[in-house]
Amino acid sequence: MKVRLLYPGHDFDPEQKLPWQGQALEQDLGLDTLWRSMSGGDPFIFDVARKVLLSGQTTDLETVAYRQELVNDCLRNPAVVRQLYDLTVEAIDKKKKKFYFGFFSRFPGGILQDAIEVMGTFMASLKSLRALAEAHAGEFTSRGFSAFFSRLREDLSDAFFAEVQVHLSELRFDRGVLVSAALGQGNAGTACVLRSAREERLSWLARIFGKGPPAYTYHVPERDESGSRALAGLRDRGINLVANALAQSTDHILDFFDMLRTELAFYIGCLNLYDELTGLGVRTCLPRPTAPGTRKLRFSGLSDPSLGLVSRRSVVPNDLNADGKSLIIVTGANQGGKTTFLRSVGLAQLMMQGGLFVAAEIFEAELCAGLFTHFRREEDVTMTRGKLDAELDRMSEIVDALRQDALLLFNESFSGTNEREGSEIAGQIVRALLESRMKVAFVTHLYEFAHDVVEGAFGNAIFLRAERRSDGTRTFRIVEGEPQKTSYGEDLYRRVFGGATEGRGMAEVPADDLERSS
Repeated sequence: MKVRLLYPGHDFDPEQKLPWQGQALEQDLGLDTLWRSMSGGDPFIFDVARKVLLSGQTTDLETVAYRQELVNDCLRNPAVVRQLYDLTVEAIDKKKKKFYFGFFSRFPGGILQDAIEVMGTFMASLKSLRALAEAHAGEFTSRGFSAFFSRLREDLSDAFFAEVQVHLSELRFDRGVLVSAALGQGNAGTACVLRSAREERLSWLARIFGKGPPAYTYHVPERDESGSRALAGLRDRGINLVANALAQSTDHILDFFDMLRTELAFYIGCLNLYDELTGLGVRTCLPRPTAPGTRKLRFSGLSDPSLGLVSRRSVVPNDLNADGKSLIIVTGANQGGKTTFLRSVGLAQLMMQGGLFVAAEIFEAELCAGLFTHFRREEDVTMTRGKLDAELDRMSEIVDALRQDALLLFNESFSGTNEREGSEIAGQIVRALLESRMKVAFVTHLYEFAHDVVEGAFGNAIFLRAERRSDGTRTFRIVEGEPQKTSYGEDLYRRVFGGATEGRGMAEVPADDLERSS
């Protein structure tokens, strides 16, 4: 029986290879915080959430819509979904705690006995699942849950459980094992076949005075150890195929429970995250995805959920309408919220493509054929290469993995050199990306680069700026505005060192140096 709660046509593959840029995404977007919140302290849910979201960079609108329906069902019926998950975990734990293959399970008799006990436990758990489906199926409207509950009701019928019970009773062999065999070379028994014992309902008179079966009977003496071993070997040869078949059946049912637990774990993570974000006052919504290449990006009230989870309070939200734009340039005052804004866009994109809700009031965006980040890094502590060399190496790796309609997020990239050289490098790379039908969001203090974009050298772009009040206060809001020559480093100088800045030339100090000093 298939689960199919993450994909409409197949089950999730927990062993699939994660995208190579996964580690960079984790570091740059603060994904570890998100997954810890989803896990609720459960390492299994943490691992599933990580794999689903990192491997979920799909351009299939159908898959995203399919998961969104399931997420919506979970948010409307959290208690039922948690109960379903708990039943699944309980079934797996019972198997692991009560039954294990010990010394005697190397023999068919031991394997059969263990398999009978495990199957009995699984049947009780499957009955509980079916009862839950019958009681609550009408409360779910998504295609995924509706089809799953329908399969439970159809495949786990009363007739199915009755038939399984009959087979398990027969396999206990309370009346002994009937095995047929042929004589081989040296009168050794060959071709052992397990037979079904006939049930002849005879009267008590017939059983007392009736004629016995036309067969020879031999009773093994109690102290004949060799005879007992030979008889046990004959019995094991007869039930070997049956024991293996039943053990394989229990493995199939265990695989079903394992897959159900895995796919449900993602939605339990969704519920955990939703509870935490709403408890902090963070607004959430189910985004509206569009096909790749539509250049759709519009949102209202978007915030960085990871920052909210770390700070334990709501985060300043932002609005944007960048429909039809392939390039977003973000400039402005240091520590004004630019990196947080960039992370919020990347997180929302990742969460949307995984079928999850996002931290916004409204969010519409196209699906991208891959999400990549190129954030500023600290200098190589081994001193084997310079900062700019490391940045270019990482950029080269990204380029090798790019496809059309991918989304790239740059944060203070190519700042490991002077203004002119960094602007030239950034300009050439961004121009090539846009010509190859990529979508780019770039946070930068490279004024020459940003000014070239303003002059129209890069096609359609939208310019954003970190808002700064006249007294130097940061509102942490990102608004539309063309780049300025200064990053207002003097504001940070006053905050760190105090006093005036006349004659010190702080407006020309590189932004990354200022942020490190603060």
